[in-house]
Amino acid sequence: MFPRLLPALMAGLFVGLAAGQAHAGLFDDEEARLRINEMRSEFNGRVSKLEAGARAQLELADQIELLKTEIARLRGENEVLSNDLANAIKRQKDFYVDLDNRLRKLEPHAAAEAAPQPAASPAAAAAPAAPPVTAADPAAESRDYEAALTQLRGGKYKEAATGFIGFIRRHPGSSFQPSAHFWAASSLYQLKDNAGAAEYYAKVANQWPDDNRAPDALLGLASAQQAQGDAKAATRSLERLVAKYPSSSAAQIARQRLKK
Repeated sequence: MFPRLLPALMAGLFVGLAAGQAHAGLFDDEEARLRINEMRSEFNGRVSKLEAGARAQLELADQIELLKTEIARLRGENEVLSNDLANAIKRQKDFYVDLDNRLRKLEPHAAAEAAPQPAASPAAAAAPAAPPVTAADPAAESRDYEAALTQLRGGKYKEAATGFIGFIRRHPGSSFQPSAHFWAASSLYQLKDNAGAAEYYAKVANQWPDDNRAPDALLGLASAQQAQGDAKAATRSLERLVAKYPSSSAAQIARQRLKK
């Protein structure tokens, strides 16, 4: 009887072992799937972090490039400002030299001019006097412009704006008119007077389009318009700048602004 039971026992043992292995296999597969899902989630998380980091680096690179361009523009403005001041000082010195030479030439005629003149006729005396002709005063022109520049360099924007606007009114024929308008606009922009800044920037761009400050004036005009909330006008000014002065440093900044 025992020999007959042995095959049955062997078969039952085999079935039990097979079932245990199958159960272990199912358990191993489930654990593997869980581990794969965990690894996939971890991988996706790392990819998301890498993408976010890459985007942040690109944005930082763009900001750095924009800052470099802005610094270059400011350096250019500073060089122009320094050059204006040097020219103003030179003009003042040249004026004093010219004035001294003129006085020396007039000295021999001083006695003759001081001689008594014949009395005017009654008709001539009754005639109205002609209005005096106001001549340009290079000394006053240089002094006023230099004073305004000094205020601007010292960061005294209110005083600088007053000085440049006063210069514009007192010396309408001055060759410094484009510069005075530009620096008046810059001073007003620093004072948050965006409407006033836009007015003077626009005059530079419209009245002196060939002046070397015209591109920067259009860029400043766009900034003032944007500060006033007029985005459409600011865009038009930037597009005008790029079209009219494509190779200027101001146009490079304008292109970056138009992309945003």
